[in-house]
Amino acid sequence: MQNFQGKVIWITGASSGIGAELAKQCAEAGAVIVLSGRNQINLEQVRQKLPHPESHLIVPLDLAHSNNFKELAASVVGQVKRIDILINNGGISQRGTAFETDEIVDRRIMEVNYFGNIALTKAVLPYMRKQGAGHIVVLSSIAGKFGFFLRSAYSASKHALHGFYESLMLEEEGNCARIMLQAVMKGKKEVLIGNKEIKAVTLKRFLPGLFWKIIRKQSAT
Repeated sequence: MQNFQGKVIWITGASSGIGAELAKQCAEAGAVIVLSGRNQINLEQVRQKLPHPESHLIVPLDLAHSNNFKELAASVVGQVKRIDILINNGGISQRGTAFETDEIVDRRIMEVNYFGNIALTKAVLPYMRKQGAGHIVVLSSIAGKFGFFLRSAYSASKHALHGFYESLMLEEEGNCARIMLQAVMKGKKEVLIGNKEIKAVTLKRFLPGLFWKIIRKQSAT
């Protein structure tokens, strides 16, 4: 974790949950944190719990409205000079059958989880190219590896992220890369984090017939 000393790390979805915990651990490791999310009050509460709260920035943003992301990226760089790591953690979930899910919900899930996500990455990428270094961390889901009950729109948005970032990784190999905390410094291309459900990814890859036989028997709850 000493490798995070002095790094500027921009975290979306930083007002609670994983995002807030990532902010805490990175700040404790000496990083400067840019906290983003929709709720500025919650972001401020997170900032006040970090070491040296005055050193960290709050940049409110809504992933559903990405028109100003280029301006936000320019503002961040103007204040802290660089962006070393972007952690795309923000997003929304969904539960409902594909048949019953309104198309409006499908579009909102994609707007937030996919289009908002990649719009911020595209806003940050020019600065990382100029620096000649940078990491883009994408928090996805096992649902991005295979579909599951009541997760059609959410799973689709995560599948889309995998396709985009695998392509981006190949295109930007000579400029910057993507990963998660300790894995960032080891240069790993992908890290699966979870419990027994992770075994399903390997099962689907090597024994797809058995995978689909097992997954159909799983409960949706």
